[in-house]
Amino acid sequence: MRYTGAEYIELMTQKGGRPMLCELFGPLVGLNAEWEAQGATPDEISLRAFGFDYLEFAEVGGNCSPDAGERETVLEETDEVLITRDGFGRTMKLFKNAATIPLPLDNPVQNMDDWLKFKPMFIFDEKRVDYERIEAAKKAQSEGILITAHIQGGFALPRDLMGDEYACICYYEDPELMADIIGTVTDTAVKVFERVTEKITVDRLAVGEDLAGKSGPLVGPKQVRKVIAPYYKAVWDILSSRGTKLFSQDSDGNTEAVIPDFLDAGVNIMYPMEPAAGMDIVKLRGLYGKRLAFWGGIDKHVMRTDKAAITDELNYKIRPETIKGTVFGLDHRVTDRTPIDNYRFYVNTAREMLGKEPLSSWKK
Repeated sequence: MRYTGAEYIELMTQKGGRPMLCELFGPLVGLNAEWEAQGATPDEISLRAFGFDYLEFAEVGGNCSPDAGERETVLEETDEVLITRDGFGRTMKLFKNAATIPLPLDNPVQNMDDWLKFKPMFIFDEKRVDYERIEAAKKAQSEGILITAHIQGGFALPRDLMGDEYACICYYEDPELMADIIGTVTDTAVKVFERVTEKITVDRLAVGEDLAGKSGPLVGPKQVRKVIAPYYKAVWDILSSRGTKLFSQDSDGNTEAVIPDFLDAGVNIMYPMEPAAGMDIVKLRGLYGKRLAFWGGIDKHVMRTDKAAITDELNYKIRPETIKGTVFGLDHRVTDRTPIDNYRFYVNTAREMLGKEPLSSWKK
């Protein structure tokens, strides 16, 4: 079922609204073939058969992305592997039969001199504000479409430039470099959204970080408070003062140690809330109440077990205190070895618990 931007904002701010059930990321590579062998229909394989709720959204017309001088070029390709060079000059390797995201084999920034070669990609220019697109976004907003703005990740961007290891030690060994990177993207984002919000109210600010693993975040509360939060807050202060209600952050892993600092910086939606990493939306709703909303939160690994375990997971997660402020869904891609019958059971049981009509094809 389609949701309007206004309905979605009402749900995420926990003021009311119909509950939502979605598939956030789709299947892992290889699952489609497994489901086909198990007798799934084409519409089930594409997920169209499951009647998921959906929200249309449009970009606002303010660009905070790097103005890369190079387009991605293919260096090598086989049936199994794709090797490319991206706009940062990194060599990227994708294992086609096992993944959807390529991994960097090298990283271009290891000191200030390296960064200064890339810095012009991130500096503000009036061309970053697309007034024609803003007018199109205004029309879309009047038709119920959610208007979204994106910023560069305060951890994700340094990691993309430097790699995980150096991005982490850079806070200690070269704080001037980290400060210059974050200061540059802050200045650009502030100038972009000062101009954008003179013309339109942005509904949602979004940032991708992926800053954590099972054992916790790769960046601690001190670094968030000192480096990342001021960046977030500088942008959020402009947008929220001009009507923006939602600020979403995408990060896998266990981010509990830094949630309070990100909330103080304006974030009020987090996803995908992975149970395997210890993220528990029931516990977190109890801790943070209306300050924090979620997407995901349902354990994807339980889908590979049995229907009793699936029912237990849904009974625990779908409860009165979580229905508002949650877009229910699996906490990441549907994993391989998830039987189609289990997935059908999961969707229809969740629909029933949320008060939605059962799918016409569903038989208990």
